Amino acid sequence: MALAKELMGYPLISERSSLVSSASHFNKKRQTIQFPTKPFDRRPRKSKSGVVAAISDDLVKTLRFTTTTGDRKREEEEKAAVKFKVRAVVTVRNKSKEDFKETLAKHLDAFADKIGRNIVLELISTELDPKTNMPKKSNAAVLKDWSKKSKTKAERVHYTAEFTVDAAFGSPGAITVVNKHQKEFFLESITIEGFALGPVHFPCNSWVQSQKDHPEKRIFFTNQPYLPNETPGGLRKLREKELKSLRGDGSGVRKLSDRIYDFDVYNDLGNPDKSSELSRPKLGGKQIPYPRRCRTGRHSTDTDKEAESRVEKPLPMYVPRDEQFEETKQDTFAAGRLKAVLHHLVPSLKASILAEDFADFGEIDGLYKEGLLLKLGFQDEIFNKFPLPKVIVNTLQESTKGLLKYDIPKILSKDKNAWLRDDEFARQAIAGINPVNIERVKTFPPVSNLDPEIYGPQHSALTSDHIIGHLDGLSVQQALEENRLYMLDYHDIYLPFLDRINALDGRKAYATRTIFFLTRHGTLKPVAIELSLPPHSPNHRSKRVVTPPVDATSNWVWQLAKAHVSSNDAGVHQLVNHWLRTHACLEPFILAAHRQLSAMHPIFKLLDPHMRYTLEINALARQSLISADGVIEGGFTAGSYGMEMSAAAYKSTWRFDMEGLPADLIRRGVAIPDPTQPHGLKLLIEDYPYANDGLLLWSAIQTWVRTYVDRYYPNPNLIQTDSELQSWYSESINVGHADLRDAEWWPELNTAEDLVSIITTIIWLASAQHAALNFGQYPYGGYVPNRPPLMRRLIPDESDPEYASFISDPEKFYFSSMPSLLQTSKFMAVVDTLSTHSPDEEYIGERQQPSIWTGDEEIVDAFYGFAAEIGRIEKEIEKRNTDPDRRNRCGAGVLPYELLVPSSEPGVTCRGVPNSVSI
Repeated sequence: MALAKELMGYPLISERSSLVSSASHFNKKRQTIQFPTKPFDRRPRKSKSGVVAAISDDLVKTLRFTTTTGDRKREEEEKAAVKFKVRAVVTVRNKSKEDFKETLAKHLDAFADKIGRNIVLELISTELDPKTNMPKKSNAAVLKDWSKKSKTKAERVHYTAEFTVDAAFGSPGAITVVNKHQKEFFLESITIEGFALGPVHFPCNSWVQSQKDHPEKRIFFTNQPYLPNETPGGLRKLREKELKSLRGDGSGVRKLSDRIYDFDVYNDLGNPDKSSELSRPKLGGKQIPYPRRCRTGRHSTDTDKEAESRVEKPLPMYVPRDEQFEETKQDTFAAGRLKAVLHHLVPSLKASILAEDFADFGEIDGLYKEGLLLKLGFQDEIFNKFPLPKVIVNTLQESTKGLLKYDIPKILSKDKNAWLRDDEFARQAIAGINPVNIERVKTFPPVSNLDPEIYGPQHSALTSDHIIGHLDGLSVQQALEENRLYMLDYHDIYLPFLDRINALDGRKAYATRTIFFLTRHGTLKPVAIELSLPPHSPNHRSKRVVTPPVDATSNWVWQLAKAHVSSNDAGVHQLVNHWLRTHACLEPFILAAHRQLSAMHPIFKLLDPHMRYTLEINALARQSLISADGVIEGGFTAGSYGMEMSAAAYKSTWRFDMEGLPADLIRRGVAIPDPTQPHGLKLLIEDYPYANDGLLLWSAIQTWVRTYVDRYYPNPNLIQTDSELQSWYSESINVGHADLRDAEWWPELNTAEDLVSIITTIIWLASAQHAALNFGQYPYGGYVPNRPPLMRRLIPDESDPEYASFISDPEKFYFSSMPSLLQTSKFMAVVDTLSTHSPDEEYIGERQQPSIWTGDEEIVDAFYGFAAEIGRIEKEIEKRNTDPDRRNRCGAGVLPYELLVPSSEPGVTCRGVPNSVSI
């Protein structure tokens, strides 16, 4: 009767069914889901009656036979190999645009499919065959109607395949796919219908290569999560085999169609074969510690055997095939890159433009009102200068519609002169694009940690006399005791590099410290700026303090000093906080996750949306942003020493255990631990928009992660014995962050709370932290005087020859200190691209296939609860932005703080928190 009950659609409860036994195991775990599903969470629900798929006529006949025959006869029939059919619905995603080669291959594949060169699938059970001790398998089945549907224009095309399995097959756990066509295809999902337990889902989201290029069968697992020691017998070897294929063997040049994840050092930023001036040191190793990046295996350069050869645009850099941008994302990025190329091309047409300065603020305004072509007065001239491709000509002809015009940055939208004010300068330290460097002054004057034998006295030149008149009647000691003094300190990061930076053509910088006072209104005001140079600098005092102005001359000096601070800030923001702390330091965790965590592992399923596109955008950065003579070197003060500065920060200040928001706020002294407060800490700057909103998101992420982790790890032993989890974390540290592997501050991974902390930090960095540091780059930095990425002149004093020209025309001197027209144009175009959301962006609280990404219903419910909490946070942030008591985000001409608002439309919006570092 057991067989009859199964065939009638009763739940498949069997000692042999690992899928059901695993589900039973989950139900035994005492667990409270933190995020209940809300009524407005519109999500598909399974029918309580279950799903019973159609069964074949043979099966019905067998069923009737077994229910009408005697006991002995029934027992014999149950033992017989009863066959029945199940159906696969296979969803393939088409490309919307194809080149001629792809179209031709598509037609050839349609023809080949007719003559037997098909897409072949095979279903694999969770159970082992007791006779062979191998996984039970279905027959091989081909996708139907591939040729017939080859001309379908829809984005998604659904195909079917039919399997024959016997009654003892058990539960499906995996499926293999062989592509006998010439062309790869994108397999989105497979659903198996016909088993009594209901539909079985396989979320695939992967490119399946032709068998001629990759002979091995592709393996896809169901959405059912399994810890390694819970893996059903039929899937164990497949689980190991799939991970082994993703790791590769560490040798060979990677092909673009490969799916191999491996580690390497940053030895591909320079191009010594082109010029010795383009040689760059290797980052990663004892000499210059740095995180590891994805290995490509390219051959070494001829000039330097330790340097990897370059792949220049437009040729693609290797990342594993499934990490490459999808079509919508690629189109958005390509459009931004075209825009950047055009903005760079146009001013390059006139050689004299290379050194041209802006004459006044009106000329900068012209970039938004007139566009570059009109400003330079040669709209028609360009077409005669270059044999440009038609696409560029068409684009240029459309320039009056805005392509070569810049959008007005948000910083100018409410008050075009706000950036000049001291209160706005200070506000951006806690609510701008780099709100993560402000720290409380604990000792005054500040003290350097650099070697005094090399870099001079450790004590600052700042004295009480410099600031006492700006402290609302408090003494310096009182201000310290009341937590009213704060600082942006870029002294130690810049000073070791200043000799080399200032020797570069057109670059001049100080190592700055800026002191702020917290007023009784909760706002900050700058009270002193210290400008430091190396102690042996010729013709300049090594330390100089500038205070708020008292007359016209001191006003211009003060504005120039603020510009140098902003330039320091822009460099640290881009090279350290943005690139290093979110992009580069996450890459090892992502590589190790793919190498050590099976797609079946619950932690891989949790991390998956937070790893999307990161390897690709990091590879593109190595190709054109952080490379020798790339955008960062060309546009920022540090020039060719920028990545060495980034590496210095990694060695001296980066600590994974301090990358979580609460730990970082406490480390910087802007918060103190307080268990009575909602987030376990008290902010000393109460109206700190980045921290206020960030703590809401941090808390929601942490609660979601804790709910998830507690579901699968009810006791610490499960974490300690999880071989894949331990291998992932160990490889992330010992290989991915090998140069810091011996640091004592690495968190342990022994308990559920350890895992919650580690995963929460990773998700925070990939989502909210990156969003806070990235999507305001054009809105705040697109107006270059607000945040000049580089400065070209030092501030003269009375003894300098330049002082007379400064006094006679301070505005001209000011603009000669700023980036040139070419530098400005190029920088604006790039940060415009980096600030743009793609139409296919996935924001925090969203997932592809939200109802079936996991087969664990309780976790699906918890995720919808998490999404609902993200919606509530968005409403709370919108409410805060209209609260007049929050002066750092609401007031006359004050920009609302929206960088941590979770959702966004496509484009440059200055809001939106994607799941991952995707741009």
